[in-house]
Order: sequence, then C-alpha cells, then structure tokens
Amino acid sequence: MSYVLIVGAKSDIAKEVARTYAKNGYNLYLAARNVTSLEDLAIDIRTRSGVEVHLKELDITEYEIHQDFYDSLEERPLGVVTVSGYMAEQKEAQVEWAKSLNTINVNYTGTVSFLNIVANDFEKERRGFIVGVSSVAGDRGRKANYIYGSAKAGFSAYLGGLRNRLYESGVQVLTVKPGFVNTAMTKELDLPEKLIAQPLEVAEDIFKAQQNGGNVLYTKWIWRYIMFIISHIPEFIFKKMSI
Repeated sequence: MSYVLIVGAKSDIAKEVARTYAKNGYNLYLAARNVTSLEDLAIDIRTRSGVEVHLKELDITEYEIHQDFYDSLEERPLGVVTVSGYMAEQKEAQVEWAKSLNTINVNYTGTVSFLNIVANDFEKERRGFIVGVSSVAGDRGRKANYIYGSAKAGFSAYLGGLRNRLYESGVQVLTVKPGFVNTAMTKELDLPEKLIAQPLEVAEDIFKAQQNGGNVLYTKWIWRYIMFIISHIPEFIFKKMSI
C-alpha cells in the first residue's frame, strides 16, 4: 500500500489521522521534531494495523533542509497531511516578536516552503493528494487571536491557490478548517462544550473528505455556518464586538 506523510505528527489531531489512515491500509511516514517520542505510537499502529511506520525528524521552520528531507524518503508518498501548528497567547505574541514570528513560521512560511516541494513533485507525477490543516481562525481577524488567525488566513489562501493550480494535474488539495478541538493547544481555554470536537472526530472527517475528493472541510460541520455569519457581520459593527 502507498505511503502517507504526516507533518507535525506529534499533535493530537495528527496522531488520530495516523491511526485512521493506518487502519485503512496506508503505510506512514511520521515527521516531527524530537520524533523519537512517537516510538510507542508507531509500535501500537504497526501492531494494530500491520502497516509500515517510519519516524522522520523534521523541523518545519528549517527551510534549508526541506528538499533534502523530501528526497531522502525511501518511497515517495501518495499523500501529505500537514498538521503543524503553534499558537501563542495573543497578548504575549503582540508584544513579544519571537512568539509572533514563530506563529507565522510554523503555521505559514514553514509549511508553505515544504508544500512547494511536494506540489512540484506531485504536479510532475500527475498524482497524489495534499491535506493542509488550517483553522476557522483564518476566516476573519479577531482581537482574541489575530496573529495566529492571520497566519492561518494566509495558509488557507495558499491552499486555495494550490488547489486551483494542481487541478489540471489531478492532484487533490484539501483545506481543513477545524473549530475548537480538545487538544493540548486548547486545554487552558474556556470553550463551549457543544462546539468542541475530539481529535478522532476531526481525523475521521479528514479521511472521509480526502477520500471523497473534497476541497474545503469545516469540522465540526456547524463551523461552516458559524463562520459564514461571523464573516458577514458589517465591519462597523464587528470592530466593536468581543467574540
């Protein structure tokens, strides 16, 4: 069976994506910083699903090694799923440039650098799929998280353009926009329970949308309607709001 490369594989969502693709017969490359921490996950997946799982060290912000990393893969993947993410507290990021820069580099520039390489290869081969995990935070800038949201907005726009470019080559590009997800990144936030998805739920939505040739996925599905409403609030009203 073909390989799927998961970038940012240490996140809660990525781990469930790995399990979901594995149980459907896909071999895996799991890429992340300090990737040895995923050895137990790799053993569990191999045992349960009987697929190949290879751990690959990768820092998405080290642009200069992206091409060598991709070229070093023993077998080129059929698909790439990027789940890299970093979200600093907004009040910290707006006064600490290092946190702003890391937010931009992890959520946008690093992932774009890597996906440019993947896209060029897939376009030449006229096959494959790319799944980019963005966020509903990119649909409209809000004072609560506008630095993170602006990086995700850029990433969503990038994926949209990439989808347009690669369509004629038969390469699928799926943009994933989760809302609130019960992960380590959001555990300190006070969030409405009915709007929170579990990582497994997101992973299953991603797999289904990718297998069905989807373009843009909101998960939970209700976020499509929530963000439609938020995006259409007139600016003279919206700028006074705290949402």
